[in-house]
Amino acid sequence: MDIKTGKILIIVGPTAVGKSEVALWLAKEFSGEIISCDSMQVYRGFDIGTDKPGPEARQAVPHHLIDIIEPTEQFSAADFARLAAETAEQIIRSGNLPIVAGGTGLYHRALVEGLFPGPGRQPELRKKLRQEAEKEGLDKLYRRLQQVDPDYASRISATDSVRIIRALEVFFLTGIPLSRQFERTSSPLRERGLNPVQIGLKLKREELYRRIEARVERMFASGIVEEAKALLLRGVPENAAPFKGLGYRQVLQYLRGEITLEQAIEKTKLETRHFAKRQMTWFKKSPGINWFDAGDREGIRRFVENNLKG
Repeated sequence: MDIKTGKILIIVGPTAVGKSEVALWLAKEFSGEIISCDSMQVYRGFDIGTDKPGPEARQAVPHHLIDIIEPTEQFSAADFARLAAETAEQIIRSGNLPIVAGGTGLYHRALVEGLFPGPGRQPELRKKLRQEAEKEGLDKLYRRLQQVDPDYASRISATDSVRIIRALEVFFLTGIPLSRQFERTSSPLRERGLNPVQIGLKLKREELYRRIEARVERMFASGIVEEAKALLLRGVPENAAPFKGLGYRQVLQYLRGEITLEQAIEKTKLETRHFAKRQMTWFKKSPGINWFDAGDREGIRRFVENNLKG
């Protein structure tokens, strides 16, 4: 493929819908390489709770942007967009198809639509917001965000302190909601002449929730508690970004004696269902995504074939 008209396939959808399986299948069908669009899979050592592809999948198809930083390092949506676009360009140069797969909405938006260029961080304002969250509760800041930027608030978790504080920071510094700031951006794909072909995977709610519950049970049976203990013993602090991920934060509550193991499992299931709902809300508002039932392999294949031509 010519780099100037190169196609990049993007697969999104809620957690447990089957993005990894479909990406792996399409990579084998169309000589592809997979770029992870998952904000937790970038961290080394956090394997079970992030549902990283296993050795067999990685040997069958090259995977990128997995295990690239330490748990204590900072990694942003802007970092992802830059690396993903660079990696896609390299994959096209090698004659293969880049396939971006994952459910981190902000990473997807940064890659496809871009991130607005400013304003930069304002340490004093950020400190004030953090202190307010500690003193009066993060819920108060989230409610304020719902008032000034309901669109962005609906797309993130009420417990996501980093994004809540950043969104309020941007609003207070510019007077413009973060959701409107995104409209003024340039995509790193367009800057490189790459053309995204986007697929969204969906399932009926009952089936998706069944898969979520099965995945959570598998995570705990596979040793997420032991993995978390090992990470703590290795010196990874509890406030490290990946410990805020689903499964891990409930495990930490269990290890601190705040909840039972059974409660940790049930809380993970419940919060994962809520997370999946937010993901669908986010992606349904994203332009250019063509939706398919996750099991519609024939429909997906025809769509990819037709859209990769030329």
